Amino acid sequence: MTTSGTASSNLDLTNIIEEAFERCGAELRTGYDIRTARRSLNLLTVEWANRGINLWTIEEGEIPLVLNQVSYNLPVDTIDLLEHVTRVGTGSSQQDLSITRISVSTYATIPNKNSTGRPIQLWVNRQSGATYPIGGRPEGTDPTTGVDHPQIYVYPAPDQSNYYTFVYWRLRRIQDAGNGINTQDIPFRFLTCLIAGLAYYLAVKIAPDRIQSLKDQYEEQWKFAAEEDRDKSPVRFVPRRAYICG
Repeated sequence: MTTSGTASSNLDLTNIIEEAFERCGAELRTGYDIRTARRSLNLLTVEWANRGINLWTIEEGEIPLVLNQVSYNLPVDTIDLLEHVTRVGTGSSQQDLSITRISVSTYATIPNKNSTGRPIQLWVNRQSGATYPIGGRPEGTDPTTGVDHPQIYVYPAPDQSNYYTFVYWRLRRIQDAGNGINTQDIPFRFLTCLIAGLAYYLAVKIAPDRIQSLKDQYEEQWKFAAEEDRDKSPVRFVPRRAYICG
């Protein structure tokens, strides 16, 4: 007996929706069925952003820091930053220097936010990414598009241009569901979890008698996928020495 010799099986959006409808005891029949399922799928991936770190959405980025400039826009689909450094130099002389994340409360109490030097602290201002009327919300909003970008504020302000680079590793949003021929922005390991979650979301609308069972299946599949999709680097725990006085 021979095997296929391939390992690239995937499902496009239409097949994912069909499978989810079948789990609800229904059939995909109309254009509205696809539209309501696509809406539910987009909401499902938003939920995943709140559940934890989706490792396949980690991306590295760079922002050149400018003399005396305190705030900088992040890509609009940024959920949060995981790690960050201030980089100086290039090639063999490159150095990545620590920059510490602080809270808005700590940043607000800095007496002179415009003092200059090597940036050693930053505050991440996690804005909505929504679009406003141009000129309607100037702080953090792109003046040409009206998009409310997430931002970083560095302290001290850079004391020179073309020297410091802010290097970060961010979590980005999962891409939208798209049309019927698109595959989804997930690794194959999460495909069964995605279908189970979509079936649960659809059951709330079309199969109330199956809500609990489909929810249980979804949570089980999420547990399987999330436990596999984790950083597997070794962790070493060192016990602290206890001292007894007296």
